[in-house]
Amino acid sequence: MASSPNLQDPKVHAALTRYWRANQKIMIGLLAVWAGVSFGCGILLADWLNQFKLPFTGFPLGFWFAQQGAIIVFVLCILVYCIFMNRLDQQHHKELEKLAENHDRD
Repeated sequence: MASSPNLQDPKVHAALTRYWRANQKIMIGLLAVWAGVSFGCGILLADWLNQFKLPFTGFPLGFWFAQQGAIIVFVLCILVYCIFMNRLDQQHHKELEKLAENHDRD
């Protein structure tokens, strides 16, 4: 098992910075989707969407987005965030392991 990476090493610091920036991009993207659905479809476009009915229910689509759709999209955003972060964590851990191995060789 490789030792812990040296946090003072500039390469490790750069890897941690890349990890945090990738995390921020994921969060901003998913929050933008959720805001677009909840604010856009549930408030701004609700009147226009209300001309359409949700199949098999008869509820106006704008009303549905305001009451249910935004919540469902939020839960889906959490699921997508978990999937993306698991992948990012795996990549990051592999990168840190390689840096630790290289540090041990030096």
